[in-house]
Amino acid sequence: MATSSDSKTDDWSDDPSPDADASGKGYAKRGPISRFTVLRALAETRAWWRDGVIADLDHVATIERVRGESLLTSRYIFMTAMSAGIAILGLLLSSPAVVIGAMLLSPLMNPIIGTGFSLATGDADWLRRCGKALVAGSLFAIFFCALIVFFSPLQTVTTEIAARTRPNLFDLLVALFSALAGSYAVIRGREGTIVGVAIATALMPPLAVVGFGLATMNWTVFGGALGLFITNLVTIGLTAAVMARLYGFQSDLTHRQSRLQSVVIVAVFIALAVPLGFSLRTIAWEANGQRIVNQEVSDAFTDRARVDQPIVNWDADPITVSASVFTPEFRADADQEVSRRLERRLGREVLVTIDQFQVGTDPGAAEQAALAQARAREAAEASERQIADLAQNLALLAGVERSDVMLDRESRRAQAVAQPLEGLTLSGYRELERRLERSTPGWTVELRPPLAPLPDITVGEEGLDADNAIRLALVGWAARRTGVRVTLTGSEANIATLVAALGDDAAHVDTQVSGRGSRVATAWSTAASAGNQ
Repeated sequence: MATSSDSKTDDWSDDPSPDADASGKGYAKRGPISRFTVLRALAETRAWWRDGVIADLDHVATIERVRGESLLTSRYIFMTAMSAGIAILGLLLSSPAVVIGAMLLSPLMNPIIGTGFSLATGDADWLRRCGKALVAGSLFAIFFCALIVFFSPLQTVTTEIAARTRPNLFDLLVALFSALAGSYAVIRGREGTIVGVAIATALMPPLAVVGFGLATMNWTVFGGALGLFITNLVTIGLTAAVMARLYGFQSDLTHRQSRLQSVVIVAVFIALAVPLGFSLRTIAWEANGQRIVNQEVSDAFTDRARVDQPIVNWDADPITVSASVFTPEFRADADQEVSRRLERRLGREVLVTIDQFQVGTDPGAAEQAALAQARAREAAEASERQIADLAQNLALLAGVERSDVMLDRESRRAQAVAQPLEGLTLSGYRELERRLERSTPGWTVELRPPLAPLPDITVGEEGLDADNAIRLALVGWAARRTGVRVTLTGSEANIATLVAALGDDAAHVDTQVSGRGSRVATAWSTAASAGNQ
């Protein structure tokens, strides 16, 4: 009976019945998984990975293939130039299709992947040659794009350009996933996948935007695009190194060096992720804020009103919101009401300006009025961006603060006093003025140069040749821009020739007859020059 009782008890203990569960008794307790079990599972996984996944890889052939495609060659430079040219033209035209074409042609992925493999294998010579190819290709692309932009009549920051000036954490994740796919494709000999990776990471367009920022001296665009390119480059290179090590590519590094390399890779990823995470947080806050602004402006009017997309300046203090509303019912307190609501929801001071246009109750009338207003606003925004760029560029050329640039919107005139720059002559200042004026049609740019030395002028028997006519025009321009008189010293006949050639600018010169040679000396009037200094 005891044996039977014990048997029943044992049977009851192993029976997973509801009653046993409810009583809290009866289930046999499972012990914790032992450390030996975990180690054995890890060992079996490593053996499977070694024998079942990477055993069939031809490591030597893969290394030679990657090495051959990642070095500096004439084909690499040519394809870089073609890709850069297509990219910058697509960006200037704001054409996504053209930009995608540049991504497909870009050969920059190859030396970046090569950099990752050379890091993993510890091949210092290969790493140096990949770095050389990357630096040469990147600099060539930047300067080639800058040259195209410099001679282009289109120098406006388009939506395609602006989209590549604010890197964030999502850009790092895109580069990470693309690098994983690209490295796998290279290791497994499926290079066709690289086409999709090239489009995803978009290495060439950020470089083209860097060239745009350099040519237009827009350092915000320059820095943002450069940050995006560096994010993609570093992420792809380090991910390729991790993948190469994971797939068993032999390394000449010691165990300690490999561990140090792993620590550095993790540290670099963290260093990239932190600021990009803050950038993403800011972008997300602004996107949510834009949604709130749209909602509050719409709620302030009836359902029959048509509200255009409000424009928000998040960098202003206070935040500024401007919107256009086409409504059959005019609301005098709309600005104040929307401002109070937005301040409560956003937690910051907000200045709201709503332009209300009273239209009939017919929805079609509101649609037509909104379309006309959108066109007018688009033209006004383009003009404002052009004016802002003009003021910023003029301040950079003059070496002064933005607030020191004078803008006359009615007469469309921009003025600044240039600071002396070592090695820059009067002709250099004039060329800077001309260049900026060409980039802003319809505006007159006046850059007042410092009192640099004036060129002497030679009058031939047949009068002024082309070179001396240019020198005389430069003298007249300098006197007109500075407001300081210039003294011409030479023979009476030669001075008369120069005064006649100066035309209206002759009012800014003094004359001093001396000698009979063909040369006429030019100098700033002593008293005026001393007073100006």
